[in-house]
Amino acid sequence: VKRAIEVAFLSGTFLLKLASDYFSGKLEENSERRAEELSVLLTKLGPSFIKIGQSLSIRTDLLSPAYVRGLKQLQDQVPPFSTADAREIIESELGSSIEEMFVEFPPEPIAAASLGQVYRAKIRGQDGEEDHWVAVKVQRPNIMNQIALDMHLIRDVAPFIKRTFNLNTDFVGVVDTWGAGFVDELDYIEEAINAKTFMESIERTPLSGVVFSPPVVDELTTRKVLTTEWIVGERLDKSGKEDVSILCSIAMNTYLTMMLETGVLHCDPHPGNLLRTTDGKLCILDWGMITKLDPDLQITLIEHMAHLTSADYEEVPKDLLLLGFIPDDKADLIRDSGVVETLAEIYGAWTSGGGAAAINVNKVIADLQDLTAEKGNLFQIPPYFAYIAKSFSVLEGIGLSNDPKYSIINECLPYVSKRLLTDKSERTGGALSTFIFGPDKNKEDRIIDYDRVEQLVSGFGDYTTSASGELQGKNTTRAEIIEGLADQVLDLLASEEETPLQGIFIEQLAKIITSSSRTVWSDLRERSGVLSNGRTVLGTLVDPLGIFRTSPVVRANQLDERTVETTRNLINLLTTTNSGSSALDPSTLTNAEVVEISSIIVRKLWEKRSGVLATSNRLATQLLQLTANRLESGEREILVVPTRKVDEPAETDGAIHAEIESKSVVQPKA
Repeated sequence: VKRAIEVAFLSGTFLLKLASDYFSGKLEENSERRAEELSVLLTKLGPSFIKIGQSLSIRTDLLSPAYVRGLKQLQDQVPPFSTADAREIIESELGSSIEEMFVEFPPEPIAAASLGQVYRAKIRGQDGEEDHWVAVKVQRPNIMNQIALDMHLIRDVAPFIKRTFNLNTDFVGVVDTWGAGFVDELDYIEEAINAKTFMESIERTPLSGVVFSPPVVDELTTRKVLTTEWIVGERLDKSGKEDVSILCSIAMNTYLTMMLETGVLHCDPHPGNLLRTTDGKLCILDWGMITKLDPDLQITLIEHMAHLTSADYEEVPKDLLLLGFIPDDKADLIRDSGVVETLAEIYGAWTSGGGAAAINVNKVIADLQDLTAEKGNLFQIPPYFAYIAKSFSVLEGIGLSNDPKYSIINECLPYVSKRLLTDKSERTGGALSTFIFGPDKNKEDRIIDYDRVEQLVSGFGDYTTSASGELQGKNTTRAEIIEGLADQVLDLLASEEETPLQGIFIEQLAKIITSSSRTVWSDLRERSGVLSNGRTVLGTLVDPLGIFRTSPVVRANQLDERTVETTRNLINLLTTTNSGSSALDPSTLTNAEVVEISSIIVRKLWEKRSGVLATSNRLATQLLQLTANRLESGEREILVVPTRKVDEPAETDGAIHAEIESKSVVQPKA
């Protein structure tokens, strides 16, 4: 009760001012001033409310832009507690005096946060090592009881706030998510485990070696004290180095890997927690706040991101329903044209870059208000998304500070491309089909969309380059680059177990082979000349009885022409992609490099021989299946030539005419 009275008393003045603004119609006019006052109020109310304010600072669905800006100031307004208290906590937790554990310990912290503060201290080296600097994070005194009490009070009033302000979100669920996150942050042993888990999981990805978390000093870590190696670097958003854009790309790929692959997402990537180290690597600090995503949600998010990056906006409403952004009772409205058009316009503007500044906010609000008036509250924010939004909104802000045209959706393409091409799950395979075939993905005669494949190949190349650190000036020989490329290609396309990508590759390769064969045969036949009976010379020589002259197996049709044209475009794409790298330009290779690379390719093929054999067998089966399908479904064509009078001389332009008229007679095909 005492704490409730204290919170009510401190909040009363602010709430009265807010009520006065409401009744006088000055809510918007005074919003900037009130936002600053709210920031000061939350600081006075203590750590729980500071954390809530920091969490709310990224919830643009709940607060106006003025309040979002005001609450972001909370990062810099947290007062420290006394060093005497900090020393007492350290000695009590670690069981020794400060002087016994540290060579140097400063009188003041270098940073203070809502739940603790950090000191830069020096510890003695072990086994002949030099003394070295560490970061010592100390928890605020009695913080657990204060947070538990405050979150209990806030949860009690959450339903009232939701009803009063008509919030279209599960506000009680959001509060529960906050509370669970705050409590987890107070266990520094768990934070140490989170950092170690990240390092173990990232070591199994291509990002190993370019991103890391500070190593934990286990002997100086307890539930209330966390000690890690001191990392020398500068804030990513403050760095003037030319590789910041590369590190932003690495950061995006890292967070997407955490969210969609490892399932443990770092949820506090404010600019102070992302450092550029002196050797050009990315260091992620502060692992107290994480969120875990189950595999089913991860796949749904991958599908959604694939639809966004490929601009398949008609699929987006269904994604939003599955992700919980559209209530189940509104499921019948997801295919409404107004919903699709509004979302397509928002996402289209977002994809073009520039963040929210590039979007016509007034028009978006008006469109959403029209949808709400017509269909009710269509959209909601699921509780799990709060921390995901926080993470990626911060990354977008850092990207925009470095590049005004930064597009977070486009930056997702490299990881999405990599995941679609390498993931073996059936649902991801469906997302891959959607990405490269578009609306025709379920048709038997589907042919890959060149523009979509170009986007996918480009994205995968960008991910590989970013993850390998190639853009950061790492010295790699051309033989090593080609060896890595050979590994990637064989892993993707020559696996013993059929993957979604391999299935699509074999299907399309079989279509290319059969279509190209029919097209080449048709070209050769036409070039051989035409006899007086309308048949070609080559056709008569090969099939004198005309048994196959009307067979769909040997005659090219419109689908074959499309397939051949797509093949030409893909060859041009591969040529263009390779020409951009001198390492892959055969004309620049020395004799020694040719011998080395040939040896590498032969060795790789031998290592993958079982996979190559299995892939070849699948291709042969697919070729037979395509031939059987064409025989079963194809119809023999009827080719006709115009009739002529008996006394007219026989003339031919060398072409075979396909005209169906009542005065025409059927002639045998070539």
